[in-house]
Amino acid sequence: MPFASNGAAKLHWESFGTGPAVLLIAGQGMTGAAWWSSIPILQRSFRVIVYDHRDTGRSSRSTFPYSVVQLAQDAVAVLDAAEEDRAHVYGVSLGSLVAQELALRYPDRVRRLVLGASSAGGFAAYKPSASSFAQTFLVRAGAMGAEEAQWAAVPYTYARRTRRSHPERIAEDIEHRLAAPPEALAYLHQAAAVAAHDAYERLNTLVAPTLVVHGEEDVFIPPANAVVLAERIPGAQLRLWPDAAHMYMIDQPRADEEITDFLAAGVPVGAGSTGQREPSPWPVGDLEGPDEAAGRAREPDSNNGGGRR
Repeated sequence: MPFASNGAAKLHWESFGTGPAVLLIAGQGMTGAAWWSSIPILQRSFRVIVYDHRDTGRSSRSTFPYSVVQLAQDAVAVLDAAEEDRAHVYGVSLGSLVAQELALRYPDRVRRLVLGASSAGGFAAYKPSASSFAQTFLVRAGAMGAEEAQWAAVPYTYARRTRRSHPERIAEDIEHRLAAPPEALAYLHQAAAVAAHDAYERLNTLVAPTLVVHGEEDVFIPPANAVVLAERIPGAQLRLWPDAAHMYMIDQPRADEEITDFLAAGVPVGAGSTGQREPSPWPVGDLEGPDEAAGRAREPDSNNGGGRR
């Protein structure tokens, strides 16, 4: 069982496939298993490296808080253990903040960069409004058990169309998440790291070719954050997925195919930097009931709640 070391932190990692390396960095409280739907697609073209963040899965636990910078150092330790001098780096949510720091502090280690469901942090970040359902859920979630919290998060984590037409995808995703559910202290440590992250002023120094990917229905990290990133990072491409929320790779399985194309050949992805909508691959129908319509009316406007211009 392979482990990487960064000081006292011991990080479980594994790899799949052969070819140029791509390092996948999971979201808050998640392990490498969170990439279950992406690995089979990416490993057709790459050696896919995944790992458990400190405080999660089979990695060691931390008594003290830590920063996104330290998590980026963990990622470098994983690359070292995997004997990869350079790799493509793809992070989602918390993992995308780690990917930012990795690319900023260790530019020679990063070939291409994908930032999913991401934010620049600090005053540049657009946040859910205090009255939004997402914020209300985050307050309640701490008192829930792991399985209850995962299912309670469904309305805020997956797109309306997925919830209506493809509940089997959600069930399978939750099954993988519950194999190593987040622990309360780990969640608090990582939430503190996210809150302290602020890369906005440095993002214009990024040199890795970058793709910014976001779901248009993301209520945890509003999609306006993706626009900020794409405008700030030199030459970045922007892909806003319709009918997709925070877990856009579950809502839109084609996302992994497009990301593979970007990493493999650097071809423009989807609508490219224009952020233009692309027709959804799923049948269009009347999928929104009165309860969801009422809920959407109270969800945050992604153009409000923050952002530095």
